[in-house]
Amino acid sequence: MDERREAIEIDLSAVTTPGELHTVLASALGFPDFYGRNWAAFWDAITGLVEMPRRLRLVGWAGFAAQLPDEARHLRGCLADALTQFPEWSAAVEAVEPSTAPDDGGW
Repeated sequence: MDERREAIEIDLSAVTTPGELHTVLASALGFPDFYGRNWAAFWDAITGLVEMPRRLRLVGWAGFAAQLPDEARHLRGCLADALTQFPEWSAAVEAVEPSTAPDDGGW
């Protein structure tokens, strides 16, 4: 039986550095202490180290992506690739702004 959490919301609106991003992601998704805080380690974590929720809601996406476009591209790519390769264990992603209603967002 699949007992994954239904949803996790991650607020990216205050993230201004790659280090902050990895700290926020690690905390929200329950990554282990040895998480390497880089994109290879992120991939390993979301595809085998932690149980991902059914849905992942990224709040403040537009501002985050404008502030850190390379990090946004990597994050989007990892999450999209995980969903393609491991759909039964990956999170559907919703990227929204802080004032957006829960069902109004889009990737």
